Amino acid sequence: MAEYKGIKGFKVQTVSTDPAASVIATGSWASGGSYNTPRSTGSASGDIPSAILAGGESGADYTVNTELYNGSVWTEVNNLNAQRGIAGMAGNSSAAIFIGGDSPPVSVVTTTGAVESWDGTNWTEIADLNTGKGQGAAFGIQTAALWASGEVPPGNTLTNQVESWNGTSWTEVAEVNTARRAMSGFGSYTSGLISGGLSPSVSTNVETWNGTSWTEVAEINTGRFNFGSSGNNNTDGLIYGGGTPTASALTEFWDGSTWTEVNDLGTALQRLGSGFQGTSSSALAASGQGPSTVTEEWTTTPAPTFQQINLGQVFYNSTSNAFKVTKQSAPGGTWASGGDVNTSRETVAGNGIQTAALMIGGLLSGGGGVSALNESYNGSSWTETGDLNTARSQLRSEGTYTATIAFGGSTPVAVSALNESFNGTSWTETGDLNTARRGLASAGASSTAVLGITGYTTTNVGNVESWNGTSWTETTDVNTARRNLSGGGSNTSALIFGGYTTVYTNINESWNGSAWTETGDMNTNRIYHGGDAANNTSAIAFAGDVPPLTSNTEIWDGSTWTEVNNLAQARNALGDAGNATAALASSGSNGSTIFYAVTEEWNAATLNSTLTAS
Repeated sequence: MAEYKGIKGFKVQTVSTDPAASVIATGSWASGGSYNTPRSTGSASGDIPSAILAGGESGADYTVNTELYNGSVWTEVNNLNAQRGIAGMAGNSSAAIFIGGDSPPVSVVTTTGAVESWDGTNWTEIADLNTGKGQGAAFGIQTAALWASGEVPPGNTLTNQVESWNGTSWTEVAEVNTARRAMSGFGSYTSGLISGGLSPSVSTNVETWNGTSWTEVAEINTGRFNFGSSGNNNTDGLIYGGGTPTASALTEFWDGSTWTEVNDLGTALQRLGSGFQGTSSSALAASGQGPSTVTEEWTTTPAPTFQQINLGQVFYNSTSNAFKVTKQSAPGGTWASGGDVNTSRETVAGNGIQTAALMIGGLLSGGGGVSALNESYNGSSWTETGDLNTARSQLRSEGTYTATIAFGGSTPVAVSALNESFNGTSWTETGDLNTARRGLASAGASSTAVLGITGYTTTNVGNVESWNGTSWTETTDVNTARRNLSGGGSNTSALIFGGYTTVYTNINESWNGSAWTETGDMNTNRIYHGGDAANNTSAIAFAGDVPPLTSNTEIWDGSTWTEVNNLAQARNALGDAGNATAALASSGSNGSTIFYAVTEEWNAATLNSTLTAS
């Protein structure tokens, strides 16, 4: 006879340490051997047991000093032929090339096209670049490398020019899409990536190289310049440190589609040696502001000690003598770039989930007026779909990708009570709100069980209406009337937060199906922010006007708001969708003439939580 365990049960694995979410999640930085000559903006290549560092700014001038790393100690070897800094490097400790850069004095930018080759013992001058430049990104090996973008004279002009080295000569190849300097790169002659830099402001832009052309891909979470990188192709690598503009310890991992924040450097560093060509599992950070002699080594724990976790997996930790379960942790989450919207707008309505969302109505850039546009998101790209019957801004919507309602808002002439229903293809006018209003909040688990909350008529109102799929009914008012707030949840468990009374506010109110209760306030007063909630104990708030505009993100756990990782793009009046573990932020503006097409995706981290009995 079959045992009950064999039919319905499961085995609980015993482990001595908590499992990790992925191999990259096991990665960490540790101190390595200090190098001999303090410097910043040196050029570097190789990996932990076979690295080379040369040139850079040391004292009042650039240096010719070269050092090799064997995994524990840096050793001074024969010098470069010419002093240079902010140059490129490709290869390793036994075979490398040193590319372009700036010549002395440091106080005057003088770029050079000189190139030197390292044979493991000596540097030899070889064929020059076609165009001398500094602060570019280099990757590859001694006989097959790329030197991309950077700055050229006169006037330190940014260039999108790229040159390819075949071991004998330099050839101009396809240009990058965005000219920049002080970025970093990793990869090979046929599969590389550049990211960040100054263009001219701090950039989050990322482009991949396939041996023929450059393609813009998902942006890094934190814009930075003069930072380190490591990787041997365009689908697997790390970036770390840099100026943001202050010195940063942040590390991000690229898996070919998404950037994920992983464990930080031990020391915040900028003006790092550019371009160690290690991997995402073995990397070096060396050189830096000061100048310094700091070296840090990144390593991961490979199989068999790595154990993949799954949400809801129960295991026993024999070291801590505790049963644990893996769950999502919103405070450990990060924002990553998603697909750009087709039409930039502000004061839009958004709804749905991160991989199936809508962005509805809003104001068009350039004085284009109120919009009826509707775009749908499939988790990677936006597609224009059936437009509203009546163009509106500052409206709200609830429901799903294929069954939603959009209500309230402002037409070109007045505040609106209009309510339209969407079936995935087209919109149909249905029962209107009792009170026309704009700048309202909403909550709803479906398109037939929705709350329309507060807003502005000719003054702020505190009234709340409930939608049952056919008509709106007035229900219990909120405690504080306001407009341009955010919220979410269901018609029986909802949350609203922020907004404008006569001042910007951080007020948070919770709905239990019959009454509103003021509870723990947000950390940041804001209006025109994004946000959503699964219920009254789990919510996310992000961006908005403080003033000034903010990229700040906060998570609500039912009792407290906690500040977590910021958006890459500060903005207000944006579209939102999802919840505290998987959210979407799209479009929006700077509150004036700049409208954004960018979409960012929030994903919670996973952690292991101890099970307790009571």
